[in-house]
Amino acid sequence: MEIPLYQIDAFTGRVFGGNPAAVCVLKAWLPAETMQAIAAENNLSETAFFVPEGDDYSLRWFTPATEVDLCGHATLATGALVLSKLDPSRSSVRFHTASGVLEVMKDGEWFAMDFPAWEAKSTKSAAVADALGLAPVELLRNQRDYLAVFEREADIRAMTPDFEKLGKLERPGMIVTAPGDQADFVSRFFAPGLGIKEDPVTGSAHCALTPYWSKRLGKTTLNARQISERGGELVCEQRGERVVMRGRAAFFLEGAIKISVSTTAAGAST
Repeated sequence: MEIPLYQIDAFTGRVFGGNPAAVCVLKAWLPAETMQAIAAENNLSETAFFVPEGDDYSLRWFTPATEVDLCGHATLATGALVLSKLDPSRSSVRFHTASGVLEVMKDGEWFAMDFPAWEAKSTKSAAVADALGLAPVELLRNQRDYLAVFEREADIRAMTPDFEKLGKLERPGMIVTAPGDQADFVSRFFAPGLGIKEDPVTGSAHCALTPYWSKRLGKTTLNARQISERGGELVCEQRGERVVMRGRAAFFLEGAIKISVSTTAAGAST
């Protein structure tokens, strides 16, 4: 079996920036253990797999360690692939996912994604400050992540968390954020419990960041930067129960995976 594979840097206009995602083009679903093995072999934050579903597609995402129910940068990468290379006559594409229908639309040189808004509620945890090495001025939580708010961008840049302690927290994802020096807000995202120490640019984290900063700053459109080593930029818009995230994509690699798929639980072999 030969599977077309693309590697695309999401939320950036240049290669070697943003968040690299692998995208695998399938005609039908592979066994989950085979897709997980491919994601582990790719060893990127996420590998996306998608199959046709009528005029739309079904989409799934895997980290090197597990399948996840929402991923922003790999959705952006998959949408950019469909709209730029596989079917450039289209202006938008819809993906059926574990988090509902997600739409990606062309927006000039950018791509706009329609995602759910995640409201975060105030919480307390001494273990969070211990794991991060610095106490946040505010701590919130949503259905997946902690959201730790700090006073300055410098706090976020200098942060060196204890990943072993982070991996033992109740929430698998840790968003840290602060007002930005040259953007409305900045952030970083840690998820060692999902097999990702630090994610370069995290679209799904902005499902929670956008409602928080929109309310705090009194703005519906915000410029955001994720200040990981690779870095990335987004424009986020709060629309009630939805969030629209805009980002660019840079194509880095095109190739094919050649595997044999076993009928046993062993899954894939090269």
